[in-house]
Amino acid sequence: MTLLDLERGGDGEGSVQVRMDVPSKIGTAQVIAVYGKGGIGKSTTSSNLSAAFSLLGKRVLQIGCDPKHDSTFTLTKKLMPTVIDVLETVNFHAEELRPEDYMFEGFNGVMCVEAGGPPAGTGCGGYVVGQTVKLLKQHHLLEETDIVIFDVLGDVVCGGFAAPLQHAERAVVVAANDFDSIFAMNRIVAAIKAKSKNYEVRVAGVIANRSAGTDEIDRFNEAVGMKRLAHFPDLDAIRRSRLKKCTLFEMENSAEVEAARAEYMRLAAVLLAGTPGLDVEPMKDRDIFEFLGFE
Repeated sequence: MTLLDLERGGDGEGSVQVRMDVPSKIGTAQVIAVYGKGGIGKSTTSSNLSAAFSLLGKRVLQIGCDPKHDSTFTLTKKLMPTVIDVLETVNFHAEELRPEDYMFEGFNGVMCVEAGGPPAGTGCGGYVVGQTVKLLKQHHLLEETDIVIFDVLGDVVCGGFAAPLQHAERAVVVAANDFDSIFAMNRIVAAIKAKSKNYEVRVAGVIANRSAGTDEIDRFNEAVGMKRLAHFPDLDAIRRSRLKKCTLFEMENSAEVEAARAEYMRLAAVLLAGTPGLDVEPMKDRDIFEFLGFE
């Protein structure tokens, strides 16, 4: 990504953020960024949501933003090379790359890209996201895309891995009904609120995942102004779909699988119709620590 100079304070008190050049903006596609605590099921959620959008007749692009590059393998059935990997093979001369070098077609035509990340302890995730978007625009791959989903690494909310928020219209958080997930969600919401000062991104809500109930999530939502968009229980079928390297829509039919598919299709339709940006007021760390849990 071509970056302007560092801006201090623009995204919140004490912040040092990079600003995005206007030419780096994604065009007319609806852009959704998916965040959440590490290991909470963001990639599974993103891939099944991409599949659902595609089944609604939309042209979908999913961009994995994790150095592990495992966001899209249930769509493509393989681990794809990352954008950074293929750029390195041509000594970072992007003009030498072809779309088929870094983009692969997955389930029902979903386009899949793994941005990857810099080596541990070096570089910036924001640069990686920016280079990926730049390549996609150079090869005109965003012009006929309806939906772009950024699947973002863990609950990292530094300037680098918050970079997808510079492109997204809506951000969703994946969370379980437990202390760690909700604590992380609160911090993610704070990062989105900071980015919303300079960019169009707004919080759409939370997807409750891997949880029998949603009582703690709902209590948090009521306190800060969040909204629950969907609920997926801790289903063995979803776990097995990862092992089988496929989406939930390719699993054998059962009552629980059909119910989960229906919820993904409903969620896709809700997001496609347009969700209002929520005016969420995240808590301070000490306040949410006291808020969560049993009395």
